[in-house]
Amino acid sequence: MTFRGPYADGPTAADLEIVSPRLEKLAWKDPVRLVVVFFALVGYTTRRLARWAARRGEKDWRDAAAHGVVDAFETLGPTYVKLGQVVASSPGLFPQPLADAALRCLDEVPPISGAQVRRIIAEDLGARPEDLFTVFEDAPLSAASIGQVHACRLPDGRDAVVKVQRPGIAALMATDLRVAYFISLRLERISKVMRAAKPSAMIEDLHGVTFQELNSALEAKRQHDFLQRLHAFGDNEGVTAPEVYWDYCGPRVICMQRMYGTPLDAIDADRLTEIDGPDLLRRGVKAWVEAALVHGVFHGDVHAGNLWMLDDGRICYLDFGIMGELHGPWQELMRDMFYTGMFDADFGRMVPHYRSLGIIPEGTGTDAEIAMRLQLVFGPLLKSGMAGISIGRTITMLLDMAKQYDAESPRELVLISKQLLYFERYSKNLAPDWVLFSDKSIARNVFPDAVAEAERVAD
Repeated sequence: MTFRGPYADGPTAADLEIVSPRLEKLAWKDPVRLVVVFFALVGYTTRRLARWAARRGEKDWRDAAAHGVVDAFETLGPTYVKLGQVVASSPGLFPQPLADAALRCLDEVPPISGAQVRRIIAEDLGARPEDLFTVFEDAPLSAASIGQVHACRLPDGRDAVVKVQRPGIAALMATDLRVAYFISLRLERISKVMRAAKPSAMIEDLHGVTFQELNSALEAKRQHDFLQRLHAFGDNEGVTAPEVYWDYCGPRVICMQRMYGTPLDAIDADRLTEIDGPDLLRRGVKAWVEAALVHGVFHGDVHAGNLWMLDDGRICYLDFGIMGELHGPWQELMRDMFYTGMFDADFGRMVPHYRSLGIIPEGTGTDAEIAMRLQLVFGPLLKSGMAGISIGRTITMLLDMAKQYDAESPRELVLISKQLLYFERYSKNLAPDWVLFSDKSIARNVFPDAVAEAERVAD
């Protein structure tokens, strides 16, 4: 008889609900953790500075202090490791010594034991792994701050993996985020550097995405939906994502198809000479662009570990814990940004969107004045032709312009610009001469008439 777990018929609306504890107010037990965090930060930083003083001249004291902070992050556990990952991924926002030291946080974290993993699976699915799978490996394939992945084999012979959440991680991260927020607000009051970096805003963003990632049912549903939409236009055969095996999924467990391949940043030089790098990247970007501009739900964390080239040559999206949603006027704005960049460079088209969405405050200049300012910002870029323009940086510059009017940058557009910058970074290795804006084929299903006309003119 086929096993049927709690999500065999798919998760319910209640299962998919995101429950985010309050960030602004400490809970009664948080002061204990606050003391632990404080002494960890002070203790590890002091120890590194003492070592620096004993060997003065080897490194700058700022480097020593930064490594002390990261030592504390690693000791304090998953939440602070994740905080370090954000710092490492945003070097322009933090002092360089801290951003460099935080690169250590991008390494895998120590895994939980196989016994703990087996217990979580049994609690969630109601049966022991040895009764569910013909093979289950205690040693994880990978371990991250929130969960880890184990190889297994289903009774019908399919190779699979099980992604299991760390025990007690939700409560720990809720406490740690409140404590980190409390500390960051006070640091911003006393430090000009911290006021400029504004770590409290970073923690607010981290709080927003963390409790999405902690909902395994939501992650599995998004992964399933992404795979279903991937072939909405009858193409994208060269792109995929793992199939979710719902019978073996639970509140803290996702079971899915096992994929065999290589992360994009781990493809060696010899292999690069054997593959069509531009085609590989083009396929991945095209699928992502359609997800954002047509379907409205897009992968929000396309670092190289989440994008693989499979052994059969397809490109594969992994890890759907962080997703962005783009609907209504925000999607219209992004579609116009892409159209402007790809086809006519008319940045004045952005002005009505900026006004209607409140990105430019009401009463600020005329449409013509704002359009002229946009032209001044982007004119130098346009002189080199569209092939010289970075679409990720273009969106970032538009968002920076909004900040000049004291307008908040919408999280979804910030998330989009970050993903596009990831893609452009991959192009340096996979396709040095490929520029996203100049490749109209990636918008074939978004702007079919415009792409067809551009191809007709080119012929």
